[in-house]
Parts: sequence; C-alpha cells; structure tokens
Amino acid sequence: MPNYNNSFSSKLPNVSTSIFSVMSALAHKEKALNLSQGFPNFESDNNLIELVNNAMFNGKNQYAPMPGIFSLRKAISDKMENLYQVRYNPETEITITAGATQAIFTAIAATISKDDEVIIFKPAYDCYEPTIELFGGKTIAVQLNPEDFKIDWQLVKSLITEKTKMIIVNTPHNPSGKILTKDDMTQLETLLKNTNIVLLSDEVYEHIIFDGEKHQTAALYPGLAERTFITASFGKTFHNTGWKVGYCIAPKELTHEFRKVHQFNVFSVNHPTQVALAEYLKTPSNYLELNAFYQHKRDLFLSLIKESRFEFSPSKGTYFQLLNFKNITEENDYDFAVKLTQKYKIASIPISVFNENTLDTKVLRFCFAKTDETLKQAAEILNTI
Repeated sequence: MPNYNNSFSSKLPNVSTSIFSVMSALAHKEKALNLSQGFPNFESDNNLIELVNNAMFNGKNQYAPMPGIFSLRKAISDKMENLYQVRYNPETEITITAGATQAIFTAIAATISKDDEVIIFKPAYDCYEPTIELFGGKTIAVQLNPEDFKIDWQLVKSLITEKTKMIIVNTPHNPSGKILTKDDMTQLETLLKNTNIVLLSDEVYEHIIFDGEKHQTAALYPGLAERTFITASFGKTFHNTGWKVGYCIAPKELTHEFRKVHQFNVFSVNHPTQVALAEYLKTPSNYLELNAFYQHKRDLFLSLIKESRFEFSPSKGTYFQLLNFKNITEENDYDFAVKLTQKYKIASIPISVFNENTLDTKVLRFCFAKTDETLKQAAEILNTI
C-alpha cells in the first residue's frame, strides 16, 4: 500500500491542546487538587438524575427533534419571561445544543465568512478565536485592563469597520469573574445602532452572580436582542458538565440560519436529558438558589486564604477566582502553574493563555466549584506558598 502523503495545510496551524486539558492531565498525573478546569467535584441533584433515568425507562431513547423537544424550549421561554419579562418563541427562537461551546461554534459558523472581522475581549474563553479562524474570519482582539477588566467602549467604536460582522461578549466573564453592567450594555446598544453587526452573548454563568448584582442579559435591551445569539449551559448551571446540554436563544431570522448549521453539526441532543431538564426547570429554586450556593463557596475560599501572599479582588460571578502572585515569584504564570501542580499538588489555569500576545500579568485562575472540604485543603496549600 502506498504511503499517504499528508500534504494538506492545517486550517488551524496555531492551535494546540487546550490549556484545560493540559492542566487537568497534569493534575491527574501529579495527584493534585484540580482547581483548574471548570467543573464541580460534587454530584448533580439526585432528583435530576432520577428524572433522566425515568425518561430512559419511559422510552425516550431515540432521536429528539432537531431543535430540541418542545417542552424544554417552552420551559426556557417561560424562564426568560419570568426572570426578564422578555418573551422568546419556543418554536422559532430557541434551539437546544450539545453544550454552550457547540452553540457558540454554530452561531459563528452560521454568520462568519472569509475576511469578516469579529471583535472579542481578552482574556477570552479559548473557543472563540479558533472558530472565527476556521471560517475565514479575522479576530480583532481588545485586551482588557488587568486591574479591573473594564471595557473601553470608545476604543471598541474605533475598531469597528465595514468588515465588522460580529462582537462577542461574555458576562459573567470567564476567567475574570467580572460582570457587564447596565451602563456597559446601554453603551453597546448605542454602539451597534444602525449597524448590521451581530452580537454573540456568552451567558453560561447567568445564574452565578454575587453580592446582590443582577445579570444583564442582552435580551433586556431591544437594540441588542434583535441582533443577538444568547448561548447558555445547563451543565454549568446544574453541576453536570459531562452531559453537554445547552441552548441558543436568538430572533427568528438568526435562529433560522443557526439551525441550518446545527442540523448538520449534531442534528439533535441527548433525548432523555432534555426530558428531565424540562421537568426540572418547572421548579425555579433549582436555579435561583445558585447565587447564594456559590457565593458561600467564594466567601469560604477567600476567607481561608486572606492571610496568604496572593492578592485578589472577589469574583463578581462565575465559579472562578483570580489570584495574583506578584508578591511570591517573578516566574511566568504558566511555569508557576506547573510548579504549583507538581510541587504543591494544586492545579490552576494561567491567565496568559487567554490574553493578547500571551500577556503575563502574574495571575492564575482557580475554580471554587468544589466541596467545602476541597476548598479547605486548597487553602491550606496556598497559605504555605
């Protein structure tokens, strides 16, 4: 048999293994506490697991409808109306996806063509830029101030050109834990007025916001809602990231284009899980109590490390906390993260991998979606460094 000559050009020549996979693998190898990748180390609600089992036993084991089962789409529509007094048509404006990453991928695939420009804010979740590149688009990165992570909207305005097709925002923000304010959203709404720019709003941590703050979904702002793909994650909300179920909300015209790609990407999503989630959403406390649940964990973690040499500003949302180590070492963040994993047996994520030109600000991201016991063990380690 002749040898295959692998001579094609990579469509993503600069993409390597995700930092999440790298650090989690290292944590496993070193038997370290894994506060790197963003997943809980506690179980999902037994009631939800039982609902999935019941759905399986009741025969919901074949393909679900391409856009998702109607009862789940209606439950999402009802949730949006109850929380934000905004109504989305479950038939034509809501699609169930295989997690939020697939929703983000599909929204970009459906709208971005060669040479289109997409503005993103760094540090940025690592799936945005490769997907833009995959479809021939060009990323226009705005590096956020590492002190406060605020967006300079005048700078954003100056970067908009006739080629600008999309802006991607993420609130609450991974990895910084910051949230966009009403003023931010109003400025963005004004900025996009009289343009054809699409907005992709990554809102996977919608139900994890602290200190009495309110989530500023793009759906609340008519000038944004009319042009926005909102992506969300049940895995992040209900402690079951391995189930890979999320959704995308968008106006009818955008949803129509979204589903053109979705049907050839995954076609449909895990059927029994959808049935279970539709029932589980009927009890609002299942998601409304998450703010307090995770604020307890944030406050516990920070109270335990307040005497450490790390500096921090309390996270405003998500289940991530940034810790600055400038008082500890001059090492770059990647090397220090590896050292912490190998020597001290605690894994984190270096923030430079999310920044423009891998800007190193001496900051690591720690996930506090862990049992209280794990957080206490983590604090004991961090306090020795």
